[in-house]
Amino acid sequence: MVKTEPGMRVLVTGAAGGIGRATCEALVELKAHVIGVDLPGTGADVEADLADDTAAANAVAEAVERLGGLDALVGVAGKVDTLHRADRFPVDAFRADVDANLSAQFFVAQAAFPHLRGHGTIVFFSSLAARDGLPGQAAYAAAKAGVLGLTRTLAGEWADAGIRVNAIMPGLVATPKVLALPPETTQRMLANVPLGRLATLDELAGTVIYLLSPASGYMTGQALRLDGGAGLMRSGLHR
Repeated sequence: MVKTEPGMRVLVTGAAGGIGRATCEALVELKAHVIGVDLPGTGADVEADLADDTAAANAVAEAVERLGGLDALVGVAGKVDTLHRADRFPVDAFRADVDANLSAQFFVAQAAFPHLRGHGTIVFFSSLAARDGLPGQAAYAAAKAGVLGLTRTLAGEWADAGIRVNAIMPGLVATPKVLALPPETTQRMLANVPLGRLATLDELAGTVIYLLSPASGYMTGQALRLDGGAGLMRSGLHR
């Protein structure tokens, strides 16, 4: 079984539900020390709007103080609530979505850099929308593509500081929001997934653990696509 180092100190953003919560629980089971950050009112260990650079810096500082240092950052925070055609996308909504899905990742990583220097690992969450697009969600798709660019840039810039940076691109995941969809909607989406099912939260958390573990020690600047084979449909390799 792939494991993180015992006692690893990890900051997880977007920790109040879904993938973030599952990641925190999996890390705690492996004896990691975890601080979860999420929006005010979510009940997270540290509550902050990470799209604000000052709030993000303060959240990282509080987490580091409580953990006694920092070994890893897992950036799950983001949102996918806005739905507009690109030609009618409100400017304020576009900026808010980009801030929530991209700016927040950068602000937290920037604040975490001095604490991770020499030994740290970062895992960002992007999305299949980064490469495949997502009708009605131009801001989300653009921001998640930005996360991939951020991943590769930081991996290159921070390699000499001993920091590895990778990303995960999930497809359809069994989060509470997805499970609440009408069954016919879910089945329609799964028609493009060769494995024919949703990814489990444990599978996402397990991938995070792999990327934080020594088993991936020679990997940086990469984006792992967890899509149940959906990319094969687009390539024509699945019949």
